[in-house]
Order: sequence, then C-alpha cells, then structure tokens
Amino acid sequence: MNFSEYIKGFSWQGVTEDIEKKGCVDVEMAIEKARQGQTVNIEDFKALVSPAAAEYIEQMAVLSQRITQQRFGKTIQFYIPLYLSNECTNHCVYCGFNHNNKITRKTLSDKEILEEAAVLKKMGYEHILLLTGESPLKAGVEYIENAMSLLQNDFAQISLEVLPLGTQEYVRLRSKGLHAVYVYQETYNSERYRVYHPAGKKREYEWRVNTQDRLGQAEVHKIGLGALLGLENPRTEAIFMAEHLRYLQKKYWKSKYAVSFPRMRPHADNCGGATGFVPQFFVDDKLFAQLIFAFRIFDPDIEISLTTRESPAFRDAMITLGITSLSAGSHTEPSGYSNPLEELPQFDTNDNRSVAEVKDVVSRAGYEPVMKDWTEFAAMK
Repeated sequence: MNFSEYIKGFSWQGVTEDIEKKGCVDVEMAIEKARQGQTVNIEDFKALVSPAAAEYIEQMAVLSQRITQQRFGKTIQFYIPLYLSNECTNHCVYCGFNHNNKITRKTLSDKEILEEAAVLKKMGYEHILLLTGESPLKAGVEYIENAMSLLQNDFAQISLEVLPLGTQEYVRLRSKGLHAVYVYQETYNSERYRVYHPAGKKREYEWRVNTQDRLGQAEVHKIGLGALLGLENPRTEAIFMAEHLRYLQKKYWKSKYAVSFPRMRPHADNCGGATGFVPQFFVDDKLFAQLIFAFRIFDPDIEISLTTRESPAFRDAMITLGITSLSAGSHTEPSGYSNPLEELPQFDTNDNRSVAEVKDVVSRAGYEPVMKDWTEFAAMK
C-alpha cells in the first residue's frame, strides 16, 4: 500500500465536517493530553486546528514553545534556497513558473552555479536547498546530480525541492550528498487537484502524493511534506498533512520528517492578466499561527520551517513559539544572488532583510542562529 491508496478511505468533506464539530471540551482535552506528555492523536489534532481552538491560541502558543525548547533547545537552523532553473513543463495556475507564462527562462550553467554558491558561502551558509521548475529535459536528474557534484565539497548539507523522481534516482542522488527532499502536495484535495494543475506531469495526483513513499524506500535522511495554504480549506489540508506524516513515520521509520505550509504570495503573470491567480481561502496570521502551534503539539519532533514568503513581524514572532528553521536573504530566481533579474522570480518574497539582520533578531530573542548543524558526508570531504 502507498499513501494514495491509504487515503482513499478519507472524504475531504467528511474530514471538514469532523473539524467543524469539535468544541471547547475537545480542545481542552487535547491540550491537557499534551501537557501531561501523552500522545496527541488525529482526533485531538482536529480539535487543535478547529475554529473552536481560536479561543485557546495563547495556551497553545505557550505549550508549543515549551515543547519546541524541550526537543530543539533555543536554536534556529538557517538555510537558503538556490534556484537552478525556472524551466517548467507544468501549468500550475498559481505559479510564476507556469509553462504558459511568458517570462525569461534560464537554467544555470556550471559556472553560474559556482558563482551563486560563492555568494552564499560569503553570506555564511552551510545548508542549501536546490530548487528547479519541473522540466525533465532542462533540469532532470542528470542536471541535478551534476549540480550536487559541483557543490558537494562546499556545503555541509544539500537538500532538494525539484521534480518528483523515482526511488532509484533518489538512491543515485544520495551518493552525491543528498540530505533531504521537500515535496509540496500543494493541495491534498484530489477532486480539486487538477483545477490547479491542468497540464504537465504535475497533474498526476497519485504520482506526486506518493513521492514521499519513494523517498522512504530510498531511505533519504529527511523527508519534507506540506501544502500551499490558500488553495483549499487550510484546516482540512492540515489534517491530510498530519495523516500523511503519521503514515510515513510508521512505514519509513528510519527517516526524519519536516513540514512547511507556506501561504500564497503574488507572482509574475504575463498570460493570465495583471492580477494573476487569486486564492479562494484567506489565511490570516492568527490562523497560520494556530496551525503551527497545532503541528508542534501534535508532533514534538517534527521540523517546522518558515520561509521569506511571510512578513518580518510574523517571522520574528514565531522564532520562539514553535518553528525550528528559517531562510533569510532569499531570492526565488536563477542567478538571484550573483546577477538578479526581476522578471525571473517564482514568487515575491515578503521578508527582504539581510541574513545578518535576521540572525540579529534571533540572537536578541535569546536563541542561537545555527548555520551548520552537522555534516552527513564528512568522510567524503
């Protein structure tokens, strides 16, 4: 069984109704279980993400902070995205890399990859996340493998957010220092999935949602999952993410897990009008914070990251309350660090502070900014 088969027994509407039925008593029971160190199950999690839990947001924040400090100490891991290519064969309606979007396309050469890497090293980064659009021809496994080979000796950890690959391809990349792979389902609502992904390989819901199964089979060290908040009901997305997480942890127990659920941001749109895609669900700061706290209470060991999609004020507030990693100084376009071009970004960033500025905020909050955690492939260097 893979995850697409596992979730056939779950109804999107049924889960949504379950969440809406949760009341104050359910929320209080979930919070008390966590306080006592008991296991918080999916039904408890439904209560924690429910509208009823909004009245308990301060209690959840305190509990989330305590649990995070117990598991991770007062540390925040820093990482940075390095966009290798914006070539893409998909037609995702919410994305600036949409194949129909008439932007300048670029895939970095070896020389350009090393130029980008040199800038990131000067910024102090040891952990990088390599990203591409989904183009097997322009940025397939051979291209990704070559990029990792170029960077392997310069960075302690190399993670990927690229097109979903097969199990053996992930095994192949592990020899080049692959540390983690992040794959966003965007939405777990299978009935609505193709509305957002009308063409391209990404329109295949089952292929994408089973990517983490293939990562687990390849024994990749860390597996990331998440959804893009704003497409469908964010509370229901959270439950499906939690179900996915528990399924993976039971089946592929050798791997670590991370979650991220960024909110929609504006992006370049030269084919669909000046306003671009407008999400049907608005996720305000209070609800977003509630989801972060709920995930931390649900799983004390999970890594939770917060990207530069979010505002400086919100990111600063979350540093001490449940997240474990931050990006800073990010660009979302190829050559963004060494030769930025405004027409290439995947989406607009919201927090445009320098790495030094964000590190200073973390330090003043009493936390340690961590630029290098550990080196998995030290023997190879």
